[in-house]
Amino acid sequence: MQEDDVLAEFRASKALLEGHFLLSSGRHSAHYLQCARVLMNPERAGRLAVALASALPRELRRQITRVVSPAMGGVIIGHEMGRALGVEAMFVERPTGTFELRRGFALEPGDKVLMVEDVVTTGLSSREAIKAIEETGAEVIAAAALVDRSGGTADLGVPFTALIALNFPTYAPDELPPELAATEAVKPGSRAKP
Repeated sequence: MQEDDVLAEFRASKALLEGHFLLSSGRHSAHYLQCARVLMNPERAGRLAVALASALPRELRRQITRVVSPAMGGVIIGHEMGRALGVEAMFVERPTGTFELRRGFALEPGDKVLMVEDVVTTGLSSREAIKAIEETGAEVIAAAALVDRSGGTADLGVPFTALIALNFPTYAPDELPPELAATEAVKPGSRAKP
């Protein structure tokens, strides 16, 4: 799948939004990715996962014994990556603010884990998920995401593969370009207040 094909999947699902958005970081952007929308169609989610799995180096794919994703954003793509790679998929979640395995999920020492996200921006959540996985004795051998928004700066401590890199400019509140300053910001993310 080429970059244009991936963007077409995001546009077809109305997951690539344009307007004026207030990001969870407090910065503003004219673009927003709502990955939950691109993944709500099972066939599309499967196609994207197969493409992402194919983008991983072949030798790495052969070593993966489990896929683990951080909840909530990584759950669907993590499940589909498990299917694409033919291994079990599970997720870590933060019931008390720190990622942990729950719901009967368990990793074994010696498991070779692929940590999968929907979007990596700063890499903080990914690193926190990797730490929780490694605390079980399993080894995270790589990380993957549908979208890398870090501009290539996210250091996850393991090889990282993204299906697409999107680097939309973001702005501090006092740096807004006139076209954004003229419109009200919308906060569409999962951390938006109702």
